[in-house]
Amino acid sequence: MYDFDEHIDQRGTHNSKWDDMEKIYGLSPDDALPMWVADMDFRPPQAVNDAVREAAIQGTHGYFGDDTDYLASISGWMQRRHNWTVAPDTIATTHGVVAGVGLCLRAYTEPGDGIILFTPVYHAFARMIHANDRLVHESPLTLRDGRYDLDLDTLAASLTGNEKMMIFCSPHNPGGRIWSPDELRAVAEFCRAHDLLLVCDEIHHDIIHPGHRHTPMPLAAPDCLDRLVMLSAASKVFNIAGGLTGNAIIPDQKLRARFNHAHRASGTSLNRLGVLMVTAAYSTGDDWVDALCAYLQENAAVFAAGIADIPGVRMTQMESTYLSWVDFTGTGMSQEEINDRLLKRARIAASDGPVFGTGGEGFIRFNIGTNRSRINEAVSRLQDAFSDLQ
Repeated sequence: MYDFDEHIDQRGTHNSKWDDMEKIYGLSPDDALPMWVADMDFRPPQAVNDAVREAAIQGTHGYFGDDTDYLASISGWMQRRHNWTVAPDTIATTHGVVAGVGLCLRAYTEPGDGIILFTPVYHAFARMIHANDRLVHESPLTLRDGRYDLDLDTLAASLTGNEKMMIFCSPHNPGGRIWSPDELRAVAEFCRAHDLLLVCDEIHHDIIHPGHRHTPMPLAAPDCLDRLVMLSAASKVFNIAGGLTGNAIIPDQKLRARFNHAHRASGTSLNRLGVLMVTAAYSTGDDWVDALCAYLQENAAVFAAGIADIPGVRMTQMESTYLSWVDFTGTGMSQEEINDRLLKRARIAASDGPVFGTGGEGFIRFNIGTNRSRINEAVSRLQDAFSDLQ
C-alpha cells in the first residue's frame, strides 16, 4: 500500500541530512550515505502533502488561528494509539520538542540548577542545558546483553541536593529501548522522593516495532501528574520535522501556568504549515504508521544481521525508533579510528557516540529510516571497511 522502497533524491532541496553532509563530514551527497540527522527518507502520508498543497493553492500565509481541529487531532491520536486521554486545554504547542525542553528549563529551574540525564542520551538535551546555564548531572545507564537498564540506586547516591529536574527519554534515543511500566513508575517515584520535576520526551513513542508496546508515563505513573511535563510531536514518525511543531502536554494546572508564562515570554506563535501537517497526519495516518513500523523493523533486522558479521561489532536490541545504536568496543579500536573507517572507507556519515554523553564511547548511531536498498548498501560498505578484522 505504501512505497517505502521509493528512491527520493533530496540533494539540493535544503534537507539538512543531505545538503549539510559535505560541510560537516566532508562527504559528498553524490556518493556518500547520510545516516546521521534523525530524519527519514520517506514521504509522509498523502494527506499531509495534500494539506500543504491546498494551503499553497489557497495562496495566503498569515498567522494561524483557530486551533480547534489541530488540538482535537492530537487528543484523538493519543486516545486511539496510546489509550491516553488528553484534554485539549492541557496542550501547549512549541517549535519542536527541543524548544519545549528549553522552555521547561526556563519555566521550572534557575541558572546553576542540576538537570539529570540518563546517558548515553539524545545530545540536544545536554546542549540545551548548557545553553541555559544549568548543570548536567549524568546517570550512566547499564548495558546488559545489548539492552540498557536504569541504575536508580547509584543515581540516588550521587545526588548533591542541587538537582531540580530530570529529563527522561521514552522510548530511549539512541538505545531503542522501550521502558516497562514498572521502570516508568520507578522513575516517577524517584522524582517524587527527591522533589524533582519530570520532563518526559516521548517524541519516538509512535515508532514502536511490531511485537512491542510502549506505555505513556501518565498511564504508568498517574500519581506523578503534579510534577510531569510530557513532550511529544508528530515530527519523527511522519517525517515532518521541518514543520517545527511539537507539544507540551501538562496535566497539572499550576505547572501549566508556569510553562505558559515562559512560552508567552518567548514570543513564539503557531507555525501555519506545521499545524496543518500535524492535523492531517494525526487525523488520517494510522495505517501508514503501522506499515512504517513493520518496514523499519525489517530494516533493523537486515542491518543487525549485517553488523553481526563484523567481528567485535554488535547492535543493541532495537524495540523502537529508526536509530540503530552500534557497539564497536569489541574491536579494540579508538573512537578516532572507528570514525576514520566510517568516513574514509565506508563513506557513511553517522552520529559519533561520545556526543550522547557518558557511555557513548566506542558507539556510533546510525539512522536506518531509509529505503531497503540503502540499508543493504550501508551493510556492504561497513563490512568492507572492517574486513580486516579477524
